[in-house]
Amino acid sequence: MATAEPTPAAPRRAWVEQVMGMPVSIHLRGPRAGSGEAARRVAQVYRELASVDMVFSTYRPRSPVSLVAAGELALADAGAGVQEVAALCELARERTDGAFDAWLPGADPQQRRFDPSGLVKGWAVERAAARLDELDGVDHYLNAGGDIALAADLAAARPPWRIGIEDPRDPANLVSVLELAAGGVATSGTAHRGGHVLDPATGRPPESLRSVTVTGPSLMWADVYATAALVRGEAALDWLEKLEGYAGLLVSSEGVQATTGWAGEVPPH
Repeated sequence: MATAEPTPAAPRRAWVEQVMGMPVSIHLRGPRAGSGEAARRVAQVYRELASVDMVFSTYRPRSPVSLVAAGELALADAGAGVQEVAALCELARERTDGAFDAWLPGADPQQRRFDPSGLVKGWAVERAAARLDELDGVDHYLNAGGDIALAADLAAARPPWRIGIEDPRDPANLVSVLELAAGGVATSGTAHRGGHVLDPATGRPPESLRSVTVTGPSLMWADVYATAALVRGEAALDWLEKLEGYAGLLVSSEGVQATTGWAGEVPPH
């Protein structure tokens, strides 16, 4: 989990609601953070995320995604949103050389089930946060279970958001603190949800890394790359180095490693 530390001097307001099976917090700061328009935009964000959950939740047995996974609904009949996400998942599979794949091994090794969860949350949060981008004079920080979309207006003399990256080996501690003014932060790991990420090749949870955090201009792609890096294991460090505009932090039982573009301090490996 990551935490925001906005400057105390900036007028600000915060909300938190349970959506998509997790707490989703929204922090706004700036002269119009307490305006009625800001509150309306925040309500719109929560409605949009709840709508996404109705379609994409793998925990709702009759959601379109669950029906596709069960073979009861063809992908072509699942709706435009599901088809859009499926196309993005295919692009993600290509970009990660198969380390990310929405089609995962099922109980029958000859069949694969559709589970786009590794992309959907980042996609949904980034899209919903665009509603907050439209607020003039307001910085935002949207945190959905550790996937974060943020923006800060440095030209208005407001500082970047400070984000603490939790140590999966000891959640009471941080392994790094970032200062970011724009983009996304995504973490994939085992600290809170166990082995929920599966290797598309084996159908089993990867074991060599405890967590991977990726930052970059797009939360959706940061989320995809964090998931793929967790699957790749410690070899992912070199792979992440080659992703233009993105940086990563890898935590294993042995220590912490980061790409050269990582914006925060890192403890000695």
